[in-house]
Amino acid sequence: MNPKAVLSNELRRFVESRLKVNLDGIEETLNEIFQIQGLSLEDLRETIKALEESFTLLSQKWSLQILYILFLRKSTGFGELKKILGVNSRTLSDKLKSLAKGGYVDRSVEHGPPLRVRYSLTARGHDTILLALPFLYYSSDSLG
Repeated sequence: MNPKAVLSNELRRFVESRLKVNLDGIEETLNEIFQIQGLSLEDLRETIKALEESFTLLSQKWSLQILYILFLRKSTGFGELKKILGVNSRTLSDKLKSLAKGGYVDRSVEHGPPLRVRYSLTARGHDTILLALPFLYYSSDSLG
């Protein structure tokens, strides 16, 4: 038997059981808040506008992949990220700058020789990928 398949099935059952509990809790909490506060169309419009920058950044190609790699590797150099993703230097550089500006990624320079730049997750980046991974896993067609 393929050990990856067994692990995948066990992981899938675990994630699904945890997701069910979390999703039920989130839904219950949001329903309570909306019942107490109500939500007008203008409130909804303002909420969406406030989240627009995060929606845009996190939905762009490579953003979640970079966060996922940094989650697994803890700290990674530019060259390693480039090799794993198979992306060109300019695209990766731009994406890392955007993620750093958004507070998701920390950039540290190790003075050489040679000079090395390493990337790691901030607390915000760490929490974001922890929240995104179950969603991505759950919505992936290739896993079920």
